[in-house]
Amino acid sequence: MSAAGKHTCIRITLDRTEWEQSIQADILKVLCNGESIEFSLDQVHIFTTKIGIMPVYLSGKIIHCKAIIGGNFSMPKTPAITSTELGTLWMTYQQKTLSLRMLEYFIEKSDDRKAKAIMSDLHTEINPYVEKITKVFQREGAVIPVGYTTQDVHLNAPKLYDNYFDIMFIRIMNQISMGMHTLHLSMVVREDIIMIYKDLTAIKQKYYLACTHYLIEKGVLARAPYVSMPQEVSFAKDKNYLSGFNLLSEKRSLNTVEVAYLHHAIETNSVGLQLMTGFAQCAKEPEVKKYFVKGKELAKKIVHDMDEILIQSDVQLSASASGSATTSTIAPFSDKLMMYVTNLLCSFSLGGNAVGTAFSLRSDLPLKIGVMTKDIFGLAHEGAKLMVKNGWLEEPPQMEDRNKLIQG
Repeated sequence: MSAAGKHTCIRITLDRTEWEQSIQADILKVLCNGESIEFSLDQVHIFTTKIGIMPVYLSGKIIHCKAIIGGNFSMPKTPAITSTELGTLWMTYQQKTLSLRMLEYFIEKSDDRKAKAIMSDLHTEINPYVEKITKVFQREGAVIPVGYTTQDVHLNAPKLYDNYFDIMFIRIMNQISMGMHTLHLSMVVREDIIMIYKDLTAIKQKYYLACTHYLIEKGVLARAPYVSMPQEVSFAKDKNYLSGFNLLSEKRSLNTVEVAYLHHAIETNSVGLQLMTGFAQCAKEPEVKKYFVKGKELAKKIVHDMDEILIQSDVQLSASASGSATTSTIAPFSDKLMMYVTNLLCSFSLGGNAVGTAFSLRSDLPLKIGVMTKDIFGLAHEGAKLMVKNGWLEEPPQMEDRNKLIQG
């Protein structure tokens, strides 16, 4: 390729396996800042095509090359990353580094051989995907997010939760991940990123089932209410099927779809109640401690309100799940990490409530779920402001601010 032709963006790498499929040369010569520099095959990685100035990353420092002097090579076919792909990978990086840190603590404190094996295997399978996402960011020239590091977990802290809570919590985190990865899979188009979400979805499904089977085996999983099997198909015959607001009219019994979402809300908030209790006991900042107390009280209210709906319809209550906070007041996690977990659970609840509202046909249920949703949103918003105040809210990659650029 001549100096007048297209220029190529190259980047130094120590990983031969990544670039040898896209480069065919023993030596590549480039003109950098007026000086001819040769790069051996072990140093060069071509990752995109550009017209004009060619940045070269050498030992972490960028120098600009205006021409390629020699070297025969083929260009890679991977397209540049889109804003959607960058954003979803950023979210996945945050969530996965969080999960790894919490798993490390739960593994350290677990005294159940099978529970420890489930969590250790999950940690082993997730960790390579953090590395894969990191490499995507590096290839695209994007800064690596901070996420959550070993500074956010304290493995020597005493046990904050009783047995079984760890698997119950990991099960819920797997629920969140399954939903996130499936959604993100539908939003991306680049093949390597599609494969990341496809693989992660399969991993999370596998360990969600492993956690479920473990809890059933231990007899501590709260099962949904049972019901008599239908013997015939029925269709709603009048508007009373939708009734619920009128205090003078009799409300119809709940259907199984409505019970399913009520039970799910009870199950997740029962675990959330214990999680917030432990967080409130060990948080360092007074404001953060008060925030977790609010989260605990909200979770308690949601469980009470959902149970009340079941009682009014003569539906048996879901059994209380085992696994509660201990008396420890020593934090195993940073306040920053605990705040992010709470924010993540709030987001999960908001999404679940939206679906539950859409499929609840008795008119009083969407109203009650709507009030609950408003309270959850208020808690999430308060938490976000608290994270900003303390410098804990890492910003996702931003789109270009065109107005600011125009104004200079």
